[in-house]
Amino acid sequence: MAPDIKATSAKSSPTSLGTASIGSLLLQYSLPAIIASLATSLYNIVDSIFIGRGVGAMAITGLAITFPLMNLVVAFCVLVAAGGAAITSILLGQRDTLKASRVVGNVTLLCLVHAVAIMTIGLVFLDDILILFGATPETLPYAHEFMTIILLGTPITYVFLGLNNLMRATGYPKKAMVSALLSVGVNVIVAPILIFVLGWGIRGAAAATVCGQFTAFIWVLKHFTSKNSFIHFAKECWKFSPSLIRKIYSIGLSPFLMNCCACLVVVFINKALLESAGADGNLAVGAYGIVNRTTTFFVMIIFGITQGMQPILGYNFGAANWERVKQTLMRGIWIATAIASIGFILTETIPDTISGMFTTDGHMVKIARDGFRIYFMFYPVVGAQIVIQNYFQSIGKPKLSIFLSLTRQLIFLVPLLWILPPRLGVDGVWISMCTSDFIAFVLAVTTVTIMNRRIGRTLQNSKTHNG
Repeated sequence: MAPDIKATSAKSSPTSLGTASIGSLLLQYSLPAIIASLATSLYNIVDSIFIGRGVGAMAITGLAITFPLMNLVVAFCVLVAAGGAAITSILLGQRDTLKASRVVGNVTLLCLVHAVAIMTIGLVFLDDILILFGATPETLPYAHEFMTIILLGTPITYVFLGLNNLMRATGYPKKAMVSALLSVGVNVIVAPILIFVLGWGIRGAAAATVCGQFTAFIWVLKHFTSKNSFIHFAKECWKFSPSLIRKIYSIGLSPFLMNCCACLVVVFINKALLESAGADGNLAVGAYGIVNRTTTFFVMIIFGITQGMQPILGYNFGAANWERVKQTLMRGIWIATAIASIGFILTETIPDTISGMFTTDGHMVKIARDGFRIYFMFYPVVGAQIVIQNYFQSIGKPKLSIFLSLTRQLIFLVPLLWILPPRLGVDGVWISMCTSDFIAFVLAVTTVTIMNRRIGRTLQNSKTHNG
């Protein structure tokens, strides 16, 4: 049986989400998530550097080809993990700890089911998928080696990511940070040994990733098997609940579609680069891989903020504390905008330095330089758009979150990719990306302004009626 909130010490109880200052809560919840995201981003960058310098330029392109498939693999995990975390926070705000514990069991079971399905399908059709995503005869072997090992590790990856999201949502942000740091730490130590010392090449990078996630998997499993944890595994939670599963999928659909869109978009971008760059197609795709790794670095930090905001927003929305919901949203927007602005300044001033960390190929560095300076033109507004999109997910409004994620990554971008690259070449690809970001930002601000008026009135009326 899950513990009663009143019987739980203030230190371990998430009830402070409704009483402590927003600033201190954002620091308490977002800082560990940011550190974990930052560590993961740094690992991805270091891993790419190891591959680029230890294996070669075509290996960097091969790794870039795997990005859409990696996004697709992660999407089926996020569908469960993000939905489960949001529901758990709302349930805790409503003081329903028993149902929250059932969410933990259902999330774990769903992660395993999804992992086995994705692993099986992925391994059977791997080469066909990679070719569809833009692999050429020169890059296919690298992409195949990397993804084979990643797919074999999906059961471990899914359970780790699913439970780590729930750990943060149930009041343990620092422990969630530690699990991410464990994964990254093991990764960074093992990767150079496997790549350089044992000569495993790109396979070594993938194997190091799985090793790191296995270590974190043990950590989160230990947390949820301990009865000292506020929400933990219990006998009654190991039963599929159709009503909970529907809610998990409903809320998790937004980040799921966001990752699926990211998968499709990378495919379109790779294809556009291969067609518009001619003989330099593979180098252009590799350059995009460098740009993508860099933008992911800043986006992951912003996601750390939204992960920290999620339990605060969910709890206070569940408790009808509208003022605290608004304060959390606004502070998150300003912090995310500041982080995105740092990305804009760095990529506009030192693009060659950034590219030079990944590769010694001068032509790839030049292509990446143009990509950085054009794509990051409107980058400061990306932070606000991401926070607003995740805000709607956190308060249980998945349709709005899905709509905003589709606009930035699919609805606006894909038509631009069809129109601009044939006329402007490779520059048309970068222009399409930054233009889509700006239009999506304007739409997100308009949407949240209109919807918050309605949501605020509804919550205030609910609070007055219940009071």
